[in-house]
Amino acid sequence: MDLLVMLSSLLISYLIFKIWKHIDSKRDQNCYILDYQCHKPSDDRMVSTQFSGDIILRNKHLRLNEYKFLLKAIVSSGIGEQTYAPRLFFEGREQHPTLQDGISEMEEFYIDTIEKVLERNKISPSEIDILVVNVSMLNSTPSLSARIIKHYKMREDIKVFNLTAMGCSASVISIDIVKNIFKTYKNKLALVVTSESLSPNWYSGNNRSMILANCLFRSGGCAVLLTNKRSLSRRAMFKLRCLVRTHHGARDDSYNACVQKEDELGHIGVHLDKTLPKAATRAFIDNLKVITPKILPVTELLRFMLCLLLKKLRSNPSKGSTNVTQAAPKAGIKAGINFKTGIDHFCIHTGGKAVIDAIGYSLDLNEYDLEPARMTLHRFGNTSASSLWYVLGYMEAKKRLKRGDRVFMISFGAGFKCNSCVWEVVRDLNVGESLGNVWNHCIDQYPPKSILNPFFEKYGWIHEEEDPDTFKMPEGFM
Repeated sequence: MDLLVMLSSLLISYLIFKIWKHIDSKRDQNCYILDYQCHKPSDDRMVSTQFSGDIILRNKHLRLNEYKFLLKAIVSSGIGEQTYAPRLFFEGREQHPTLQDGISEMEEFYIDTIEKVLERNKISPSEIDILVVNVSMLNSTPSLSARIIKHYKMREDIKVFNLTAMGCSASVISIDIVKNIFKTYKNKLALVVTSESLSPNWYSGNNRSMILANCLFRSGGCAVLLTNKRSLSRRAMFKLRCLVRTHHGARDDSYNACVQKEDELGHIGVHLDKTLPKAATRAFIDNLKVITPKILPVTELLRFMLCLLLKKLRSNPSKGSTNVTQAAPKAGIKAGINFKTGIDHFCIHTGGKAVIDAIGYSLDLNEYDLEPARMTLHRFGNTSASSLWYVLGYMEAKKRLKRGDRVFMISFGAGFKCNSCVWEVVRDLNVGESLGNVWNHCIDQYPPKSILNPFFEKYGWIHEEEDPDTFKMPEGFM
């Protein structure tokens, strides 16, 4: 009998030990953001609408209609007068870039951000265990990740990932790589470096579907320091709660929505197809279907299901179905569920005013929710994959982020992809303690009374019909 009791006790103890070990190991798999540093280029790289018009005018392949089309796109984009461009634009060489132009642009970015984020956290480059670099439109040999390792003399056994061609959603992909490595390796430090090289990617032709990309993007980037060390968890800013990636590359229309290619004259550029809004909407919906049950309370999910059931029971498919279907693409698609029951802040990719408006409509967000994305687009423009971190920086600078809050990041990219994740704020974030916040120099000026582009009043002629044979460029653009 005593032997049976002893064996039973040992078995119970072993089971308790295994359960404890499993729970304990999960704690080492958490993904924390210790700190991040967004890049603010020097003021001599600042781009105004006037200068944007000057750059466009240098393209001798543009006709009047294309010129007016681009100017309309600029003034209605939501981008302000203080964004940044690569140096070769100011030297008038955007149509004749060199490989070194792209490399120099990236060096200026990563030397600034990596140095600041490591120094602020008193971490040596040799302590970094994992390096993930994502720059879509520059592929050099050696890779950008190798250049970073050389510059900072990082360890020989560092785990390195160099991502290209992942588009504006690459930041979340990089975080996903780090998260998965953290599941296997304990007590690690990771550095995610995210940016876009604009220098070698100016389109010199006149194809409307390709010249639009020239107006959309601005210079920027971010270095993000992550860890799964328990000893550093109290110093962390954010904890990753969940991450979902959606890829519609198997669908022809989604795949062809955003493609780099040559035009009829051999000029290389990024073609934005008319199916892009539809592809983005479809990817967004499929992504929400997966992530929504992970981030919202059961009560809200039950309420949504009940409302959906009642709507189906009350609906009469024989009346008005055609009109609703035809109106849907113009009005957008509402999710019909209250995301604010599980989310406190919405970190939206600044792909453009239309992107922000569409997501705001779909998730039923108000102007307070959309303010960080709108102001980021206005101050820094669309900085591709790094734009999410500028939006997050705005929230932090405005002292919106409190302990326990949840931040929903949403991004889109060529392929076509929609990637999203949710971060939990680990501690109250006060802008005073984050000396490296990229918004510190101007946050008191935001939001401004108006973000209307002054070009509207000064150059109203772009909205008027003109005869291409008699039209003369206004003074200041010649």
